[in-house]
Amino acid sequence: MDRRSTVSRRGVVLFLTLFLMVFLLGIVAFAVDLGFYVNTKTEMQRAADAAAIAAAWDLIEQTPPGGSRSLSNEISIARDRAVEFVSSNAVSGGAAINGNLSNTPSGDVVIGYLANDSQTSAAMEYGNQNQFNAVQVTVQKNTSRNGEVPLFFARVWDRVGLAAQGTATAALVNNFGGFAVPSDGTNLQILPFALDEDTWNALLAGSGSDNYKWNATTGRVETSGDGVLEVNLYPQGTGSPGNRGTVDIGSSNNSTADLSRQIVHGISASDMNYIGGSLQFDSQGTLSLNGDTGISAGVKDELASIIGQRRIIPIFQSVTGPGNNAQYSITKFVGVRIMAVQLTGKMSGKYLIVQPANMVALGGIPKSGTQSTYSIYSPVRLVH
Repeated sequence: MDRRSTVSRRGVVLFLTLFLMVFLLGIVAFAVDLGFYVNTKTEMQRAADAAAIAAAWDLIEQTPPGGSRSLSNEISIARDRAVEFVSSNAVSGGAAINGNLSNTPSGDVVIGYLANDSQTSAAMEYGNQNQFNAVQVTVQKNTSRNGEVPLFFARVWDRVGLAAQGTATAALVNNFGGFAVPSDGTNLQILPFALDEDTWNALLAGSGSDNYKWNATTGRVETSGDGVLEVNLYPQGTGSPGNRGTVDIGSSNNSTADLSRQIVHGISASDMNYIGGSLQFDSQGTLSLNGDTGISAGVKDELASIIGQRRIIPIFQSVTGPGNNAQYSITKFVGVRIMAVQLTGKMSGKYLIVQPANMVALGGIPKSGTQSTYSIYSPVRLVH
C-alpha cells in the first residue's frame, strides 16, 4: 500500500473526526442556549400567570354592595399586586413590570372588562371601569426592558441574546344570567328563601338595621354594628300572603327534610334536574319559581348551623297566591351572610337576619348587560 495513500486516509479520518466533534459541540452549544431560553420563557409565563390571577382576585370589591359599584380602589390594589407577584417570581436575569396607571392597552398591566371569561378571542373593553373583571399581565425581556435572554455559545456568531415575552389574562365573572349545576358536580349554595325587591333596594339605599358584625379573625358573628346594614328574611305581616316565603327549587312537594338539606348543603344536581337543570332568567330578565309554605321553626336548627356562612338568595319583584300556590317572579340573585336566627316565640320576635356579603360561587351562567347578580363572583381563571 502506498504510504502517501495511508497518510491521506488518516488525514481524511482526522478531518472528519474534528468536523464531527465541532458539529457535536455546535449541537450541544445550541441545545444549551435553547434550553436556557425556553426555561426563561417558561419562568416569564409562570410569573405572568401568577400575577394575572392574583391581581384579578383583587377586583372583588372589598366592601359589600351598597348603591353603585366603584372599583377604583380595587383596581389600584390589583395593579400593585401584579407588580409584586412578577417581582417575587424567579425569572432568569430578573424581570420587572410597570403598573401602567394610564391603562394603555399595550402596557404591562392592563385591566378591563370581558363579558365571558371562556371567550378567549374576545377583546377587552375599557369603557366602564366599574365593570372591570379582567387583568392582563405582560412580562418582557428585550433590549429596552429587563435585557434580552442571554445566550452563551451563540456569542461566537455575535449573538448575545434573544427577546422573550410572557403574557397572561385572568378574569372573573361578576354578572350572571342564572345558575346551572357546577361542572364539578358540587351543590349550588342557594338558600331557598326569597326577599322582595323593594326591601333589597331600600337596604342598598341605606334603610336597614346594623346590629351584627362578622369578625373574620374569630370566625364568629358578634352583636355590634359594622356599618353594613342587615335585613330580616322572615315575613313580618306585610299584608301579602306568601311574601318572603320559601321557593321550590326541585320537587314541587318539598318536605321539611328537603328544605333542611338545601339549607345546610345547598341545591343538588337532583334538585336542579326537576326544574330543567338551570335557574336562568328569560329574555325579559325574570325567572318564575313556585312557592312553599314559608320559613318555619322546623328548620331553625339547620339555619342556626350556618350562621356566619354565605349563601345566595333570590330577589323577587312580585308574588301572587299564598303558600304552596305562590308564584314568585325572580329578578336578581344576591350574596348574603347569615347573621342571626330566631324562629320560636311570638311572631314579632322571629327573625332570620342576613347581611350583604361578597362570595365566590360555582355554576354561574355569564351574562352581559343589565346587572342581575350582586356580590356574587366566579372563581378567577386564566383566559389565555
